Amino acid sequence: MLNTRLTDAERDTLHADYRHLHANPELSMQEHRTAEFIEARLGELGIEHFRCGGTGVVGIQRNGDGPVIGFRADTDGLPIREDTGADYASSATGTLADGSVVPVMHGCGHDTHVAVALAAAAAMARQPGSWAGTVVWLFQPGEETAAGAAAMVADGLWDRAPVPELVLGQHVFPETPAGTVALATGPAMAMADSLRVTVHGKQSHGSQPQDSIDPIVLGVHMVARLQTIVSRELPPQSPAVVTCGTFHAGLKENIIPDRAEFTLNIRTLTEDVRERVLAAIVRIVNAEADASGAPHPEIEELYRFPRLHNDEVRAEEVRAALREELGEENVFTAPPAMGSEDFGTLPDSAGAPGVYWVFGGFPADLPAPPVNHSPHFLPVLEPTLSTGVRAALAALGYSLGR
Repeated sequence: MLNTRLTDAERDTLHADYRHLHANPELSMQEHRTAEFIEARLGELGIEHFRCGGTGVVGIQRNGDGPVIGFRADTDGLPIREDTGADYASSATGTLADGSVVPVMHGCGHDTHVAVALAAAAAMARQPGSWAGTVVWLFQPGEETAAGAAAMVADGLWDRAPVPELVLGQHVFPETPAGTVALATGPAMAMADSLRVTVHGKQSHGSQPQDSIDPIVLGVHMVARLQTIVSRELPPQSPAVVTCGTFHAGLKENIIPDRAEFTLNIRTLTEDVRERVLAAIVRIVNAEADASGAPHPEIEELYRFPRLHNDEVRAEEVRAALREELGEENVFTAPPAMGSEDFGTLPDSAGAPGVYWVFGGFPADLPAPPVNHSPHFLPVLEPTLSTGVRAALAALGYSLGR
């Protein structure tokens, strides 16, 4: 049986790796130094590896005949200026697609995911007599943009690596106390769609509104009416979120512009609700344009996150393994979250079940822990990191342990 406890040297390396990764974040699909760091660590462990999806790294840890299990750790940081005050805080910068230079930090805990996965791989390399089979370590870029998992699959991931019978993943989370984990069965996280809507009007002087089609007034009506999709078109038992995150129009107060632009973020848990909401958005913005005598708006998809579904049977197996390792009182049942992940692309593309859970990162007595994507997001080192390693090894050991 796998020993889930790290040696003192392994724990020191875990902490050092985490601090290094936290201080050196990189933007989505630009994780070049992070990939090199992972490759170096895998090389030290004697684990074969290859690049996949640009800045993704796949490690294949073979140990005789047995099941093939995938384990995913995402690697990208966020365009956030860190404000934690830690001595290993990030001062890194990155360049966005539009050429702007921005501060970068690990504001979602992906540094913990990488450090924990590397530590788990090291623990398994130390005790080959305790398990049998193959672990496919999936160090995935670009989770924040939903680009990374798809890029790895498009780059022939499952043609180049053994196809797993199960894919596992985990994420540090502020609302789960450090030292504990939470696991959902069935829908675990929402699908997400982000859209840009460009509203076309007719430009005019601000003193002559009768000669205009005002795209600002039109766009405001669209945004307000879109809120009725959730409140008046969906059953209360079908969760969904429709958020307008940006609205831009005009250059001067006495000019009615010729266009307005807003962006939407939509979260749903099932494919039928997703399609119903997206169809309602198109119907509403077109109808509002018709009501104003304006052309139909342009609706552009910015990105799409897939479903994240925990296979019911395998999730219960993992839950039992986590309870045995951490104690029943430290393993919670999580409701579906309206946040989104592209983890589901990996098991779905392999035709395998997936199981994904969260582990806590902040003390239970902290009244208001920083949320993911906050400039103050800094999980406590322990028991956060050790819990992540123990959970990973317990879940892997359930399928691979001798």
